[in-house]
Amino acid sequence: MKFGIDRLLADPALRRPLEGKRVSLVAHPASVTQHLAHSLDALIAAGVNVTSAFGPQHGLKGDKQDNMVESLDEVDPAYGIPIFSLYGEVRRPTAAMMESADVFLFDLQDLGCRIYTFVTTLLYLLEEAAAHGKSVWVLDRPNPAGRPVEGTVLIPGQESFVGAGPMPMRHGLTMGEMGRWFIRRFGLELDYQVVTMEGWRPGEGPGYGWPADRIWINPSPNAANLNMARAYAGTVMIEGTTLSEGRGTTRPLEVLFGAPDIDAKAVLEEMRAFAPQWLDGCALRECWFEPTFHKHAGALCHGVMIHAEAGFYDHERFNPWRLQALALKAIRRLYPHYPLWRDFPYEYEFDRLAIDVINGSTTLRDWVDAPASKPHDLEELAAADEAEWRREVADLLLY
Repeated sequence: MKFGIDRLLADPALRRPLEGKRVSLVAHPASVTQHLAHSLDALIAAGVNVTSAFGPQHGLKGDKQDNMVESLDEVDPAYGIPIFSLYGEVRRPTAAMMESADVFLFDLQDLGCRIYTFVTTLLYLLEEAAAHGKSVWVLDRPNPAGRPVEGTVLIPGQESFVGAGPMPMRHGLTMGEMGRWFIRRFGLELDYQVVTMEGWRPGEGPGYGWPADRIWINPSPNAANLNMARAYAGTVMIEGTTLSEGRGTTRPLEVLFGAPDIDAKAVLEEMRAFAPQWLDGCALRECWFEPTFHKHAGALCHGVMIHAEAGFYDHERFNPWRLQALALKAIRRLYPHYPLWRDFPYEYEFDRLAIDVINGSTTLRDWVDAPASKPHDLEELAAADEAEWRREVADLLLY
C-alpha cells in the first residue's frame, strides 16, 4: 500500500499544484516514506519548495519525553529553513508562522485517539489557514487502531488541547477524514485537500488498521508499538491518576496500572467478577516493574500488562476504554479511600482534574467513584454516544 506522502512523491501530477508555491511541512519522527526517508528530506529532494517546517508535541525530532515539556523554535542546520514549535510558546500557529508558506502539508502519524494532541494541532492549523487564506493538504496515514469507535463524547465547554471537539475517545478516523469533520463542524472555509492512501483496508487482519508491510516508528516517545496504539484509548486515562502508566519502563502505556501499594491479582479478580465482558479481545497478565523515572520511580510496582496482539487480539471485541474504566472501578471497589485521582496541571489545564480533562467530562470519574454504579450505567451512556458519532461521520469516510 501507499501512504499519502508516497503517492505525492510518486505522482508528478499530484505535486503540480505545488509548483511556484511556498510549502511548509508539519511532521515528526514517524513522518517517513515507505523507504524510511523523512518526509522533509524526500519532499526537498523531489524539488518541492519547502520554506518552513513545524514540530508538534514532543518536537519535530520526537525527543521530548513528557506532557508539558516544550520545544523551541530553531533553524534546520541542513536546509536553513525555520522549524517552528507548536508545543512551546504557542500551540496555535501565529500569523508570522502562517506567513512562511502558501501550502501546509500535514503529515503526522496519529493513534486514532482524541487525546493524542496531533488531532488538536490539525484543528488549530485549519483554523489559522482559514483566517490567513492558506491551503492545507493532509498526507493521509493509517489509523492504527482501525475503525472501532469507543467512549463517551466530550461535552461542549470541556474543550482543551487534548479535546478538540465533541468526539469520543477512540474516533475511528484518519487525519484526512478528521480534517473534513473539523471543517464541517466548525464551519471553516479554506482550500483543503487529502492526498489519500492507496490500499488501506482497516477491516482486514492481521493489522486491522496498521498494514503488515510497514514497520512501526514511534510518533511520540512512549508510542513504542502497535500494542500500545491499540490500548492507548484506555491506558491514557492512567495519566490522570496516581497510578503508573509504565513511563520509565520499556513498555509505557501498555499496562492497565501499576502501583507499589495495590494487589494487582486481587484487582484482576474483581474486574472479572464485576464486568467480565469488558475483558474480551485481549490477554491480561500480572506483572511487576520498577519505573526509572516518573510516578513511583524506584519503587517496585505490581500491575497488569495488556496484550492486544498476536493470537490474543480480537479486533471487534477489544474495548480499551471500557477495560481501563473497569480497572479503575475495581481499584475503587477494593480500596475505597485510595487517592486515585491526580491533581496537577495537565496539558495547560489548571482548574480541572486531569481525569476529567482526559475524558472531556466528569462522567467516567463519577461512575468510578459512585458506590452503587454498575457496568450498564456506563455502557448505556457510551453506547449512545458511539452510535451517534458513527452516524455523524459516516459520509466523511474515504476508505
